[in-house]
Amino acid sequence: MLWNLYIENIAVAKQLDIEFNDGFTVLTGQTGAGKSIIIDSLLLLCGAKNGRELIRTGEERAYVSAIFHTSDSEKMRLEALGYSPDENGEIQVSRQINSDGRSVAKIGKRSVPLSALKEISQILINIQTQTERSAFADKSTYVSLIDMFADSAEELREYSEHYSVLTEVRGKIDELKSAMKERDIMLDILRYQKKEIESAKLTADDEEERLIRLRNKLKSAERVSKYAGVVTKALAYSEKGATVVYLLERAEAALTQLSDVVEGADEMIAKLSNFRYEVIDIAEQIKDAFDDEILENPAEKLTQIESRLSLIERLEKKYGATIPEIKAKRAEIAARIADLEEGDIKLTELERELSAIKEKAAQAAAKLSAKRSSAAAKLADEIAGSLKFLDMPKVRFKISVVPVREKTGEPVFKADGCDDVDFLISVNVGEEMQSLGKVSSGGELSRITLAIKTALAEKNDSGTLVFDEIDAGVSGGTSERIGIMLDRLGKNAQVISVTHSPQIASIASTHFLISKREIDGRTESSVREITGDERTAEIARIIGGISVTEKQTAAAQEMLNKNVNNFN
Repeated sequence: MLWNLYIENIAVAKQLDIEFNDGFTVLTGQTGAGKSIIIDSLLLLCGAKNGRELIRTGEERAYVSAIFHTSDSEKMRLEALGYSPDENGEIQVSRQINSDGRSVAKIGKRSVPLSALKEISQILINIQTQTERSAFADKSTYVSLIDMFADSAEELREYSEHYSVLTEVRGKIDELKSAMKERDIMLDILRYQKKEIESAKLTADDEEERLIRLRNKLKSAERVSKYAGVVTKALAYSEKGATVVYLLERAEAALTQLSDVVEGADEMIAKLSNFRYEVIDIAEQIKDAFDDEILENPAEKLTQIESRLSLIERLEKKYGATIPEIKAKRAEIAARIADLEEGDIKLTELERELSAIKEKAAQAAAKLSAKRSSAAAKLADEIAGSLKFLDMPKVRFKISVVPVREKTGEPVFKADGCDDVDFLISVNVGEEMQSLGKVSSGGELSRITLAIKTALAEKNDSGTLVFDEIDAGVSGGTSERIGIMLDRLGKNAQVISVTHSPQIASIASTHFLISKREIDGRTESSVREITGDERTAEIARIIGGISVTEKQTAAAQEMLNKNVNNFN
């Protein structure tokens, strides 16, 4: 149940702090006193978008916080979502709205997205606004309502698993059929691409890097040929003219002839020998750095390398940024060719698989439909009974559960089953039953909504039910009957109703008065629980309007006395 609601700077409410009771609670007050503030604040906590327009004039921010007591089942479901109540079973939900449009939502002390508020609010609270009551005229909501009443979660889960596989297989078939429509053209394209890659004969993954390095050498070939040749010929390898090595050998030989007359000749000979070996070594290094193959026809070799690099670059633009990626693309193309060449076989296999999963889905859908049909009759009887109690004595109400089929007789598989579910109603004698969506009277829709909520009360996911002006468009006698049903709902759940009806207000076990007053030149709303004479006076005001007579006060007291005797 909703235990505490704190509101700050919402519309004319500067600061409200309300502690709710269990059972049936009403909120009343004059028009403009701020009753809608309670509903708007709760909607913010349920994840309603924006809310900037609700900020009190002149304030930078608004804040709403609620504390809920949770039941064991609610606690388990909240924990499954990752939001655990505290050791007392309480959980706090809050939201701050800033004037720049930004908002901060929290569950406990943890900041969360608005989607999280929407998720947990489905467990904690159900708010019936006039807008949401109109949603009961939307046929698409009826399947979930009948499933809630039927407790068909297990059957729906089984069907959904088959439906998921069915959808996946259908997608594969559609994709394959689409590809096969242009299969010959596609095969020609893919085979050309495969041949283009294979003709390049890409082997080494680092071929491109090696070719780039060789290209750089070849671009320097002319300079290398000129100067490297000068170095090697001058030092050691020349068929014409004396080289440095030759001259050193001559000098060494001549000095040997003088070794007996020149002091230190042997040391000089050794040095000349070392010089000769060093010169030979330098010449060898230069010769090895630029082999004859590179220096032979460098222009031709450069043309070949540029052509190869151009081919690789062209393939990279079409099939991948690197040689390994091009190879991977070739494997992918080969696999697609194989798929297309075996398309007929694969299509037959997929269609056989689809047929099998359709059979399983149809069986699961039939079980789901049977459970819905069984529950539909019971739910329709309960709703019809409630509507008759709510001053619709001639009403006929039926829930239609019809399996939908193709012209071929095959079930129409949808995400929620194969059924067309409709709520049919006839309000007056002689009228044909029509879809609830065609009911135009606001008063009738209010009563139908309450009847459905009452029938689903034991199945309801939320411990707190909030009704905003459920009495709109109905007479006083009918309002009293609505109040009686709200009180009955309050035996199994916390019920909070914003109302203008004295009959409903007099039945509730708890009564809050919303009023406004001027403080320091500003209007402020306040909320407080009223009892005794104060409650009598408020109900008399609702009956009488501006001027309250003694008879109206007496009538209000009579209502309260009767309801105390009947409902408490």
